[in-house]
Amino acid sequence: MSKRDYYEILGVSRSVTEVELKKAFRRLAMKYHPDRAEDEKREEYEAKFKEAKEAFEVLSDPQKRAAYDQYGHDGVEGMGGFGGGGFGGGGFGDAFSDIFNDIFGGGGGSRVRRGADLQYNLELTLEEAVAGTTVKIKIPVHKTCSACDGTGARKGSKPEVCPTCGGHGQVRMQQGFFSVQQTCPSCRGSGQVIKDPCEVCHGEGRVQETKSLKVEVPAGVDTGDRIRLTGEGEIGDRGAPPGDLYVQIRVKPHPIFEREGSNLYCDVPISFVTAALGGELEVPSLDGRLTLKVPAGTQTHKQFRMRGKGVKPVRGGPQGDLICRVIVETPVKLTQEQRELLEKFGDTLDKSGKKHSPSQKTWLDGVKKFFEDMKS
Repeated sequence: MSKRDYYEILGVSRSVTEVELKKAFRRLAMKYHPDRAEDEKREEYEAKFKEAKEAFEVLSDPQKRAAYDQYGHDGVEGMGGFGGGGFGGGGFGDAFSDIFNDIFGGGGGSRVRRGADLQYNLELTLEEAVAGTTVKIKIPVHKTCSACDGTGARKGSKPEVCPTCGGHGQVRMQQGFFSVQQTCPSCRGSGQVIKDPCEVCHGEGRVQETKSLKVEVPAGVDTGDRIRLTGEGEIGDRGAPPGDLYVQIRVKPHPIFEREGSNLYCDVPISFVTAALGGELEVPSLDGRLTLKVPAGTQTHKQFRMRGKGVKPVRGGPQGDLICRVIVETPVKLTQEQRELLEKFGDTLDKSGKKHSPSQKTWLDGVKKFFEDMKS
């Protein structure tokens, strides 16, 4: 059975660079490593992984690649082809080291871990979010244990070199076809073990406390925005840098306004008389009272735009608008006299011969067509 072309296997052209070659092999190795396969696909993954490894081993070696380009598979048969290169030096070993780090979380030498990032959920009123504010918050965090100065060992003692990994923080384990490095299970990558732990922090090197912070909230923030406070997260392991604190913004529902982006919406109920005859009324805004002029014959859900009375976006741009949606209210609890007046008023509308309901005829025509279509 003839072998597939190595360039075809890796999905690259014959002019591929070393960097592009590594990327192509990394992609296939991450995709088809046998330890990532389900049981029924393990055999298929093993075959594709071996095929990609063989192709990369040849093409990453300048001498083998030149022979392969000139003579094909016959040119590299006597050069150690598959598995002859080992893991030492060159692009092949470097790429495998990077890929094993991605797959298994490995890495050379002992490591200390950066502190974890924290999240604080901050609720604001709409007024606070639009204008900006300063908020004091309290968060539970860890600080370096003063009893052991962060070593985790009881005062008078000190951490010892991990006997499992010899202080490297990594152990070599067999993974499928290859011997790879993984984080030491005894010391969790620190390279040290604590035989006599500190009685205050119990060997953690840190203790919990409550920290107060001031959060400067810029004007215009909205639900979903985050404020990053660098270095205000958890402390790192034994001198590693701290994480960050992310303040997640949530704006509470407002009894009057709804916000959509930089615009504010407000429902304004008006009387039947005002809608028919027109008039002026006061409407609220975040800047104070405004006068809304309602023209005669205004229909319900008509929108009036008050330019520049919305929100100034936190990331810049023009200030939004306040959009007032009028809701025409039908009179209730009428007296006998009021009912009679409305009945007379209705009669005058019918006798006038004019179209006083601009949407009614269109709607009735649509209903008539609907029923006609049902019959056909």
